[in-house]
Formats: sequence, C-alpha cells, structure tokens
Amino acid sequence: MTNRLNLSGPACGDDRDNSAITVEQARQTIRDFVTPLSMVEQELLPLLQAMDRVLAEDIIAKLNVPPYNNSAMDGFALSGDAIPRQGVRELTVVGNSFAGHPFLAACKTGECIRIMTGGIVPDGCNTVIPQEQVEILGNTRIRIDGRARAGDNVRLAGEDISLGQTVLKRGRRITAADLGLIASLGIQYVSVLRRLRIAFFSTGDELCAIGGELLPGQIYDSNRYTLFGMLSHLHCEITDLGVVADDPLQLRNMLQMAANRHDVVMSTGGVSVGEADHVRQVLSELGDIVFWKVAMRPGRPLIFGRLQQACFFGLPGNPVAVMVSFCQFVQPALQCLAGEVASPPLILQAVSSSILNKRAGRTEYQRGILSQAADGSLSVCKTGEQGSGILLSMSRANCFIVLTAEQTRVEVGSIVRVQPFADWL
Repeated sequence: MTNRLNLSGPACGDDRDNSAITVEQARQTIRDFVTPLSMVEQELLPLLQAMDRVLAEDIIAKLNVPPYNNSAMDGFALSGDAIPRQGVRELTVVGNSFAGHPFLAACKTGECIRIMTGGIVPDGCNTVIPQEQVEILGNTRIRIDGRARAGDNVRLAGEDISLGQTVLKRGRRITAADLGLIASLGIQYVSVLRRLRIAFFSTGDELCAIGGELLPGQIYDSNRYTLFGMLSHLHCEITDLGVVADDPLQLRNMLQMAANRHDVVMSTGGVSVGEADHVRQVLSELGDIVFWKVAMRPGRPLIFGRLQQACFFGLPGNPVAVMVSFCQFVQPALQCLAGEVASPPLILQAVSSSILNKRAGRTEYQRGILSQAADGSLSVCKTGEQGSGILLSMSRANCFIVLTAEQTRVEVGSIVRVQPFADWL
C-alpha cells in the first residue's frame, strides 16, 4: 500500500505540472495494469440472449455457408458447355429448382432447369443464365446466345464460410450482424464471459438528489446519471451507490464495501487537493495508487489504482471532466477487463471553422460539432464555452477536438484532429 501522499504541488488550473503524466503514458499504464477477467467465468446463453456480450470461445463453422451451390439469379441452370460460341442454341427445360424445392435428378446434355434465386444448382449444371437473356419458345424450350460465361451467377458451397473456418474470435462483442452469422451456422448457444460488476458513487456535501429541494450552496448531482448512461452502453452489471458525504470514515466504509462485491469501483469528485477532497488519502491507506494526475484539460486530477481485487477510478467532480476521463481511460480499461478485443479510438482530420485557444502544457479536449459537406470534406466548430462544468457544451457536441500539449491558438481554416463520440454519448 502507498504511504500518505504529499498534498502540495501545482494547482489544477496550472498548465504545467511535472508530476502529471501524459495522456499516452496514462493509457499505457492502464493497459499494462489491467488484465481480463478469468476465462473460467463463462456463461452459456441462447443466441437471442447473447447480443452485446463478449465471446469466451471462437466460433468455428461446422458446415459450409451456403451448404450447396445455388443460384444468384432467377433464370435457367445449365452446363457451361451448352453456351454457343457463336449463333444460338435451343435447350429443353426438364424441371424446376426453387428455394426449398430442389430438382433432384441430373441435367443431361441439351437440357436445362428453370431455377429461382437461392435454388440448388442441379448436378450437371454450373451456370445460370438470367431469364432476361433467354428467349422463351414455349413451356419446355428456350433459346440462348453466347453472352453468358461458364460459372456465371452461381454461388458456390462454402463461398461465404467454409467448413472449419474461424468466423468470430474470442473477445469479440457480439453485434446484430454476428447474431445472423452465428445463426447461419446453426449454432443455438454461445459461450460468453460474464458481465463486469461495476459500482459508482459521487462525493460531496454540496450534492442534492434530483427531486429534492436545493439548500443554499447545493447543486443537483448529475455525474451519477452521466456515468449510468455511459456504462449502460458497455452492458455491465451496474450498482449506483448514491452520494457519499465529505467524510473520510463514510468514504472508507463505502470503498471497502464496494470493492468486496465488484470488479471496478468508480467515484466522482474529491480527488483534488482541497481540504474536503479525501478520496486520494483514503485510497492510499486502503489500496494502491498507480497515478493520480494526467496532463490534460479537462480532467487532470484522475486517480487510477487498485482497491483489494478491484480496479479503482477516481474521476474529477466537474461533469465534463468526468465524461472526457471516462472516454479516454475508463472505457478502454473496462473493455479490456471484460475480455473484449477493442480497437483504438477513431481519429479524423477536419478543418476548424472556429478559433481555438489554449495554453501550452496539457492535451486538451474541446467539445466540437463535426460536419460533412456535400463533397465529403469534414469541418468542425467548437460548441461554445469550454469550461469543465458546462454540460450543455457536451450535450451539443458530437466529437472532441483533440489539441496536443504544445498547441496554442488554432486559426480558422487550420487542420485539427477530432475524435467522434462513440455511441456511449
């Protein structure tokens, strides 16, 4: 466990703090520290209950998809050898092959089969000529020319998925398309990892629950609702522990209780250096602090550590800082803990249509509105005032404008990096 920490140092408003680590250092530290839940903790679920769960095992194809050669068109199935090199040729129609109603005999020389999309291509046939390219001479005769090529319009068995192929890897979060893919293989049950168990609470004597009457000096607690919304998109088991007063004993009891029952514990507020900010001190006595300051704005005071067997995130109290910190650090950590193989955040380039001001020293995440012109070019403008407590700026935004630590003023027309919001927002 860590010793008592020195509370002196640069204030949160200072732009440079040699004790703060960079955003990338924080990300790498979390990646090095976090390991997925035990693969033993699995559930076998019916496919319809597996949406958005994380696969615990690879999905292996036990059949070809499609399982047989079938037609990609409505038309006539025949041997490619029957296609004339010049002129025309007449063929006899000897049967039909419709989806679910195959023609079971073989097709002989000079014969063809009337076939519908999805119908099995009979033995002796390897080509389908669309009905628009065929002259119908009666109920049992057609005339074709040389436009078609052998193999046209036939979907081969295993063309989509072949027997024994690994179609989905362990660690994938199952999407709607995946449900259909798994169903196409005839798989009824899938093995998934259990959901993460996450507890969160807010700290502060000034916080009032919604529905209550505000007393002088109080504000309504919004952070718990923001966290609930973001966590809901990650499909965790969520426990809202409410508000904890600025009291070290209450905080200690809450942390110990939460850590006994959850994989991750999160708090908002109380992580700075004020006299009522107790989270850092109490955690240093109960667990381990890996880092607590990141050179970013908003969100420099950010605690990451270990509390018994649980990971702990102490997020700032300002609402926007909560959301920025969650997006940059918490969400990737939770995806890793859940066993999910996640991609890095999408970063795009856009032309700034606003003047952007910042001071050197910290990576800054300004809230922006990303737009696409008719020619496909991207532009972005800021949402207005960028204070870390202005939730309205987040509500209006659809991206972060990511400004590097050494960037300062950005002029209109400059190229900037933007990070579109994931669906958690």
